[in-house]
Amino acid sequence: MPILNRAAELQGEVTEWRRYLHENPEILYEVDNTAAFVAAKLQEFGVDEIVTGIGRTGVVGIIRGKGTSNRTIGLRADMDALPLAEITDKPWASKTAGKMHACGHDGHTSMLLGAAKYLAETRNFDGNVALIFQPAEEGGAGALAMIEDGMIERFGIDEVYGMHNMPGIPVGQFAIRKGGIMAAPDRFTITIKGRGGHAAQPHRTIDPIFIGSQLVGSLQAIAARNADPVRSIVISVTRFDAGTTHNIIPDQAVLMGTVRTLSEETRDLAENRIHQIVEGIAAAHGAEAIVDYERKCPVTFNHDQETQHAIHVASEIVGASNIDSEVDPSMAGEDFAFMLKQRPGAFIFIGNGDTAGLHNPRYDFDDEAISYGISYWVRLAEQRLSE
Repeated sequence: MPILNRAAELQGEVTEWRRYLHENPEILYEVDNTAAFVAAKLQEFGVDEIVTGIGRTGVVGIIRGKGTSNRTIGLRADMDALPLAEITDKPWASKTAGKMHACGHDGHTSMLLGAAKYLAETRNFDGNVALIFQPAEEGGAGALAMIEDGMIERFGIDEVYGMHNMPGIPVGQFAIRKGGIMAAPDRFTITIKGRGGHAAQPHRTIDPIFIGSQLVGSLQAIAARNADPVRSIVISVTRFDAGTTHNIIPDQAVLMGTVRTLSEETRDLAENRIHQIVEGIAAAHGAEAIVDYERKCPVTFNHDQETQHAIHVASEIVGASNIDSEVDPSMAGEDFAFMLKQRPGAFIFIGNGDTAGLHNPRYDFDDEAISYGISYWVRLAEQRLSE
């Protein structure tokens, strides 16, 4: 079955919604206008139950099917934008300085709204569809906030599914894999406390810059010599703050960075080894070092059976030859992982064509992908809740 005819009919209308949202980006939990827009559309469509303010500013809409089943599947879209200045010069470019939809969440929200309109019209399923519109995906753990607000239990959600656009994958194609598809994006801050002094008398100091420089290289030994070579891990030091001028060795240096892993085992290894390496090198030079290791969202882990359902649905829409069912994992993070820790489900990439990369000020969502996304959501809901 190709793109649904009704999805194709909705293309123009949904594109208008998408461009309106693109013009009016909001970040993190401050998505009040976006959430109000979503709630108003759901009410217009005749969605049975609409609840706002979940996880501060999230929205959940419930559509009940024709049958008597209480089974519920959750379909999730993220609503927030990024603190980035847009330089696309599109007619629908951001009207808010320093904010833009550079990750396509405007497209995600609009595609799920299009699916909501279709499903509310047809209700060709037995059970309930929970439409989850989430704030604060970009570093704010909005998915976790909605979970902690009781969303899963309140609506009796049995399975959860997510979708994200991906530049570089042609429009009309999907990509997915079983297991870890996106990484756990952890953060670390290392504070090295030495003893400052004159740069001409380094023997009288404990130089935190020298110690920090050794740490930058030594941390790479975790990937090179500690982790299993077939298990992906990235450790990047992305910030090094120290000193004030050319002739003073400072008292302190601060290093910041990120760790990306695709398994909990490798994640644990990385955290433990960072502590050991930092403490060991600092002690060897008579310094004190403090590691603040912050675990963010977990690995985005696709469950086997639900991934197979997603592959089957996507194949019906675009054909098996247009599905990459063993796509390489991305080392970027995705907080939909919190939902996949609570319930079985799957996260899929939808092609966004030859556009600028995500989080790029020249990025824009490709509206030609809209009908494919709507069709995927609709067919997934109908098949997982088939009579």
